[in-house]
Amino acid sequence: MVAHTVVALVALGMGLAFISADRKSPTSRALAATYAYVGISIYLNLVWTNTHAELPAWTAWFALPEAAATVAMLEWVIRVRRTVPVNFELDTRFGDRVLRSGQAAGALYGLASLLWPDVRMTHFLRAGANPAMFATGGFWLFAAPLLYAVLSGLIGILLLLNRRPDRAETTRVLAMAIAVPFLVISFVLPVDAAAVSVVIGEIIFFIGSTHYHVLQGQRGQFMSRFLSPQVAQLVAEQGLARAMQESQREITVVCCDLRRFTPYAAAMPSSRVLQVLREYYDAVGEVVSAYGATIKDFAGDGILILVGAPLPVPYHAQRALEMAQRIRDAGLALTQRWSTPEHPLGIGIGVATGMVTIGVIGSASRLEYTAVGSTVNLASRLCEQAANGEILVDERTADLAGGELLQAREAIVVKGFSEPVPRYAL
Repeated sequence: MVAHTVVALVALGMGLAFISADRKSPTSRALAATYAYVGISIYLNLVWTNTHAELPAWTAWFALPEAAATVAMLEWVIRVRRTVPVNFELDTRFGDRVLRSGQAAGALYGLASLLWPDVRMTHFLRAGANPAMFATGGFWLFAAPLLYAVLSGLIGILLLLNRRPDRAETTRVLAMAIAVPFLVISFVLPVDAAAVSVVIGEIIFFIGSTHYHVLQGQRGQFMSRFLSPQVAQLVAEQGLARAMQESQREITVVCCDLRRFTPYAAAMPSSRVLQVLREYYDAVGEVVSAYGATIKDFAGDGILILVGAPLPVPYHAQRALEMAQRIRDAGLALTQRWSTPEHPLGIGIGVATGMVTIGVIGSASRLEYTAVGSTVNLASRLCEQAANGEILVDERTADLAGGELLQAREAIVVKGFSEPVPRYAL
């Protein structure tokens, strides 16, 4: 019985792994419950019952973990279905109803086991050792609801695959579809064969889950290139819930864009324009990373950068000015190389400091880390006013950073501000 105990522990370990990795996910909780119940069922029905010659009446309750595992497995399929986008014209209610009916069948199996425990023990469990049992009504009393539950799960999975989920989810769902028959058939196989069948099912799903997490990790690495490393660090250090909390903080915002880029893009092949933007983004991104700042937006030739969010940066105004100078130097070198006599390019930069509200906004399908406030608007307006190679700075940044390199300019009227805005050139 040691081998069977190990099989039960493996199932319990898989359940623990799923819940500990992502305990807040309804999908992971359902999957963890499935394998936890499978592990308990294996121990009770393969280990405990086979080490006791006489079984008391209360062992009829040993069937409940089997029923619970069936219900939890179908619940996992339902919750996976809810995570996959669906065309608004497609009615998903049929698949959900089939899966719910499968859960009802699993509950019916548990009820039948409580009402007729002796029939379950003599006609259903380990029936493979006596094939004549397959023709008895006692066998089908328990086999029918289980087979219906399995069939409903397969139908639900096929309907899910028809919605073309991503490769990672497809791999995991297919692994479950292949593993379930091995888990279910263990009910009727002889004891030793049942343990082997369960192990095969566990291995199949473990392989599918491993592929799922590897693909998700690769996707995360790919998507991290579109997100700020500082946002990733904030989530890693303080958790997603903390990262999504709104807060107010004084930061410095830097905005830069290319001068005369619109006519340049209209005159050049799209492949050339894309190459220019890639080099531009790479150059600015390298500078931003060196100063611990965060790129909030890539919008065509415009880039919006936060210095001091999401992670605080000491002397953010001074660092922002130093960073702006390096961006200008890199931008001038690149635009000189890209420019043509007919379409010269340049770069302008605006810098503003002030209080903003920072946090995560978006919908259920897409989230974005953002900063909201007049400071962001001011940096953008200053950038619009900056000539080629010019860095325009607001008064608050000048007060914090100081320095002889700042030259006062005439205040300007800026959209969204009631009074003329003082400005300085770096």
